[in-house]
Amino acid sequence: MSFRHWRVDDQNNISTVTLDVEGANANTLSHEVLDELAKILDRLAARELEGVIIRSAKGSFIVGADVNEFRQISDSSQAADLARSGQHLLNKLAGLPFPSVAVIHGHCLGGGLELALACRYRVAREDEGTRLGLPEVRLGIHPGFAGTVRLPPLVGDFTALNLMLTGRTVSARQARAMGLVDQTVPERYLLRAAEVLIAKRPKPKRARWWRRVPPWQWLRKPLRRLVERSVRAKANPDHYPAPYRILDLWQQHASQEDEARSLGELLAGRTSRNLVRVFLLGEELKRRGKKHPHGIERVHVVGAGVMGADIAIWTASRGFAVTLQDRHPEILARAMQKAHAFYRKKLKQPRAVQEAMDRLMPDLRGDGLARADLVIEAIVENVDAKRGLFTDVEARVRPTTLLASNTSSIPLEEIATALKDPARLVGLHFFNPVAQMQLVEIVRGAQSGEDALNRARGFATALDRLPLDVKSSPGFLVNRVLMPYLIEAMKLVEEGVPLAEIDGAALDFGMPMGPIRLADTVGLDICLSVAEELSGPLNIQVPQRLRNMVAAGQLGIKSGSGFYQYDARGKPTKGGSREPRNEPITERLILRMVNESVACLREGVVADLDSIDAGMVYGTGFAPYLGGPMRYADTLGDVGIRASLDRLAEEYGQRFQPDAGWLQRELFQR
Repeated sequence: MSFRHWRVDDQNNISTVTLDVEGANANTLSHEVLDELAKILDRLAARELEGVIIRSAKGSFIVGADVNEFRQISDSSQAADLARSGQHLLNKLAGLPFPSVAVIHGHCLGGGLELALACRYRVAREDEGTRLGLPEVRLGIHPGFAGTVRLPPLVGDFTALNLMLTGRTVSARQARAMGLVDQTVPERYLLRAAEVLIAKRPKPKRARWWRRVPPWQWLRKPLRRLVERSVRAKANPDHYPAPYRILDLWQQHASQEDEARSLGELLAGRTSRNLVRVFLLGEELKRRGKKHPHGIERVHVVGAGVMGADIAIWTASRGFAVTLQDRHPEILARAMQKAHAFYRKKLKQPRAVQEAMDRLMPDLRGDGLARADLVIEAIVENVDAKRGLFTDVEARVRPTTLLASNTSSIPLEEIATALKDPARLVGLHFFNPVAQMQLVEIVRGAQSGEDALNRARGFATALDRLPLDVKSSPGFLVNRVLMPYLIEAMKLVEEGVPLAEIDGAALDFGMPMGPIRLADTVGLDICLSVAEELSGPLNIQVPQRLRNMVAAGQLGIKSGSGFYQYDARGKPTKGGSREPRNEPITERLILRMVNESVACLREGVVADLDSIDAGMVYGTGFAPYLGGPMRYADTLGDVGIRASLDRLAEEYGQRFQPDAGWLQRELFQR
């Protein structure tokens, strides 16, 4: 049998079916791949075999469905038919008259795991690189190839719900402990373990009876309410319906047909369409970064404060040798303690923790500069201090060393005047907290060389981060768009609007954190510094209350007092109750961001609308279910937004004046 994406080999009356999607770095289940598998299963079912093994020829098993094909779906019935066809195919696999074994390594996600669930047995490679999960909820949907039906009896109802509701992945060892896989073995024993299972044909695994909830409505209904409490704390049902559909299917002990219909409705809905788009924007940023070799092995970070330490800690966790420099030994000591706590939590295994700590070296004198392939500056946000540092750094590094600044608002051209070779300087702007925020702004100064920018893009991708190209201009993209939003929130405070009302309006809209809490979390001193840096070029009025609070040492969480008061654990005390107000709070907050986004587009800070949406979703968490500020603007219509901005400008001032970019239709061509 000859196929484009699959290979079938026979040995000892066992067929090994290998997936190797042509022209792709990873295996995905496209329509064409599934069609070929259907033909293979039909032919195998007609043969007298001992068993079949399904494996991958790539670095991972199967990473899920081909998400690009989701964009071609026009309505819910088409999406439901897609699910039905996948269910029918995997039912063929489950119904083979002989044992089937999925041999899993690398990532086994979404439809890939559903395929493995349809096999009688599963064997996984025993290492931390093997990850299994059903992340569909992150795309606004749920499993659609009978995953909601097959998973609970295998691992238990609440374990299955946890996997589907969170979209988290588990290691091979965790998967075996919960019954998701039958065996975990080293790489060299994978095929042998599969052959032994086929030969011995043990009874397929099933969760113990006490982990399975009977399909009685009187029992499932109250249990569903208990689970739903924790879901509601993280997902607004009006914004993200998928988790609640998962609970519906579980409570009803639903059939495959129920699953297909539900998936069809979700996949054609607004939330899923926007989340799919956001996912693909992130994948495109990764693809661009992977094109560029970076040639970086040793990284030197200058400044062991919050950002510098976090950059160094994350970089070492990704396998780079890192030296971390600071003038103050006590700051370096705190950074190393922080690193050890982070690695213990993330890596867990003592050997892995020690290896990561060995890659991160404190460096009081800056000895690591001489061998560094990349130097990242993360000191105080002061142009003179940065110039002085880079003058010293350039004299101590090799000519090929890439130089980068983590400045959040200072134009690179102003820093580059200190360098003899300014072409080697780029911006690598990380966001706090570094370990959680996926975006890195790759800042292009007028002097930045293309080779330096390419290396920076490749390095950011190697850190498992999304590199977004931005022009060197005040605030770049994310801080420039975010600052008017934060300032408007502070103006609302000055007008007497309760903190809870302001933050609550933003949370209701879909932001991950209210603007007042966000300002306290970032640090009011940092907010003030960035606001003052942007006040001239962007004509931002810095609230006097912000200046007064910083002068009084009220800096937010780090000082225990900001707009909110904080306890010893960094938790805010009450910020007042929510009361109905006449002020258009949400409109004032969000339209400031949208209007500034259009200004960035007009000025060429980023290349296109997609870059703005990717930057604001991955850099600030802008309501992902809405797809980003420009997608949101497209939904409302530019005429309506301009009218709203004109009205707000009349009532609240010229800061709401519609940007000239709204009238330049060519800017909005996708």
